[in-house]
Amino acid sequence: MPNWKKIILVTLNIVIGAYLVLAMTAFNKPKQHSSVCNKVQISIEYTEPQGFLNENDIRQQLADAHISPIGKPMNEVSVRQIEEKLNSLPLIEQAECYKTQAGHLCINVRQRVPVVRVMADNGDDYFVDNHGEAIKSPGYTCDVIVATGCISPAYAKKHLASVASEILASSFWKNQVVQLNVLSDGSVELIPRVGDHIAYLGQPTDVDRKLSRLLTFYQQGLSQTGWNKYSRISVEFDNQIVCKRRKK
Repeated sequence: MPNWKKIILVTLNIVIGAYLVLAMTAFNKPKQHSSVCNKVQISIEYTEPQGFLNENDIRQQLADAHISPIGKPMNEVSVRQIEEKLNSLPLIEQAECYKTQAGHLCINVRQRVPVVRVMADNGDDYFVDNHGEAIKSPGYTCDVIVATGCISPAYAKKHLASVASEILASSFWKNQVVQLNVLSDGSVELIPRVGDHIAYLGQPTDVDRKLSRLLTFYQQGLSQTGWNKYSRISVEFDNQIVCKRRKK
C-alpha cells in the first residue's frame, strides 16, 4: 500500500524547490528597462534665503564634465565620480547620489546659503554664506542684504554672517533691513526699508538684544511719533536708545 504521507512530502519539497529556483532566477535577471540610465532626478534642499543653483545648473555641470549618466549602462555610471565633481563646486555644500533599479540616478544637493552680499569700499564684491565663508559672485542674482563700507575679508568672516543671520531669523527684520553699512571703526548701521532714518547698532555684538530694543522702540515710539521724526536712532548701549531729531 502506497505511503501517501511520504509521497505528499516529497511532492511538496519538489514544488517548493522548483519555486525557489524560478524565483531566484527571476530576481537576478536584469530588467531591460533598468540596464541603462534613463533619468536623472535632482533634489535641491530648500533654503531661506534661496541659494543660486537650480536643477538645470546641476545637469549642465555634469554635461560640461562629460559625466552625464543619461543613456549609459547603469554599471558604468560612477556615483563616486559624480559626487566628487559636484562636491568640488564652490556653490555646493554637500551632494549625495545613488542609483535605483528603475534606471534612475538620484542626486540630493545641499547648497551653500548666501546671507549677505559684500560691496565694500575697496571694490570687493562677493557673497558670504551662513558659515561666514566667502562665495565668489557667480553672476546670478540673489535677494539678500547688501553690506557696504569698510569691510575686509576677515571682518566679513568674523562678523557679517552672524549679523545677517540674526536679521534673517526674524520675519520683521528680514523685510525691514535692506542694507548694512560698516564704518571705519567696525561699527554697523542699518538702512531700513520703512522710515527715513539710520539705525545704529555700534559694534557687531549682542545684535539680538539690540534688535529687540529697536523693535520695541518701533512699536511703542515711532508708531506714535511717526517713522520720519528722527534721522538717527542708536541702540549701541544697553538700557538706552538715543535719537537724533530730523532738522526741519
